[in-house]
Amino acid sequence: MAKKKKPVRREWTKEDIKELKAHSKARTPVAKIVKETKRTEGALRQKALVLGVGLGHQR
Repeated sequence: MAKKKKPVRREWTKEDIKELKAHSKARTPVAKIVKETKRTEGALRQKALVLGVGLGHQR
């Protein structure tokens, strides 16, 4: 039986938050942000919601 991979949780640094806000302002697609930050789409969307910024092509 294959072992289940334990999720790795990383804290959001000030630099991470700054980068997320910059991507939000630039309307960067979420898929691209996921690859660059190595975080899940859910994690990015949740943090953006908490910060009160939009992500991707939200109108």
